Amino acid sequence: MSQDAQAQLREQIEQAITDNPVVLFMKGTPEQPRCGFSARTVAALEATGSPFAAVDVLPHPGIREAVSEISNWPTIPQLYVNGEFVGGSDIMTEMYQAGELQQALGVAA
Repeated sequence: MSQDAQAQLREQIEQAITDNPVVLFMKGTPEQPRCGFSARTVAALEATGSPFAAVDVLPHPGIREAVSEISNWPTIPQLYVNGEFVGGSDIMTEMYQAGELQQALGVAA
């Protein structure tokens, strides 16, 4: 991938993070997660009742690389809330169980 294409892709990812109060970069879609970690993360988010956007990283390998570079986090899924990186599946699961995810999303636990 050329440097221009990489820069454009990174810009699109950063725009998705900025444009959506809650965005999940995942494998698959919320309706059809393509890995267990993504499925667990979607289930936690859906249980909060908070709306969220999702970006499937599988169709374009460059998305996964760029997201990991932006967050400095190697694994997918990755959750951003209000432009801030929250974490991956394990962190989100722990936050959900403790009521911290609901607090971060501004919804009742």
